[in-house]
Amino acid sequence: MDAIIIDDEPFAIEVIKSLVTDIPFIAIKASFTKPLEALEYLRTNSVDVIFLDIKMPGLSGIDFLRSLSNPPMVIFTTAYNEHAVESFDLDAIDYLLKPFSFARLLKACNKAAELHHLRSNKNSFIPKRLPAVFLKSGYEKVKVELSELLYVESTGNYVHFNLANENVLARMTMTEAEEMLPKTDFLRIHRSFIVSTSKITRIDKRSVWLGNKELPIGLSYLTDIEQIISNNTNH
Repeated sequence: MDAIIIDDEPFAIEVIKSLVTDIPFIAIKASFTKPLEALEYLRTNSVDVIFLDIKMPGLSGIDFLRSLSNPPMVIFTTAYNEHAVESFDLDAIDYLLKPFSFARLLKACNKAAELHHLRSNKNSFIPKRLPAVFLKSGYEKVKVELSELLYVESTGNYVHFNLANENVLARMTMTEAEEMLPKTDFLRIHRSFIVSTSKITRIDKRSVWLGNKELPIGLSYLTDIEQIISNNTNH
């Protein structure tokens, strides 16, 4: 998806650019510190997503969005939380409070990607393709295709991303891992485990199986698991 950044602080623009570099399905096409210059750009260029600051001199992000007759998807990036309700009334994809983490930004971008996919394929039955993420593992960044991810396991200060033929170790919290994974496709079943729902082959009151791999269910997550069982039974 093509995107632009609008923020009156150049440093904030560079932070977003740096984070988005590791999101392969987002391409930053331009950035602006002046909203009116961005308006001029949008007259002759189409984009899918705008990363939009709110409090800017001259024209606020809210007013900027209201001025667009056919706006693209918008992810607000701001240091102020008082405009959250108003932003969602304007159908914003997400509202990120600075400073936000890579995982939080990725969650917002995943939401945008899912909506973009639905809009692009509303009259077709093309299977949804999950995005990929880049994980910092040691001194390198490793691309992980979420469609190939089986489960995630937490061990201390590290998280293992387990694929069929590979295990990628990343230093992060389980909460950060959970935030970067689409909730429609991944489920927390235990304080130490998140699984791909499409890879589940069997469930009972104590365990989830991914083929021959058995993973425990935490008591506090049992309700969510039972909901999946109920949904699958009803369908």
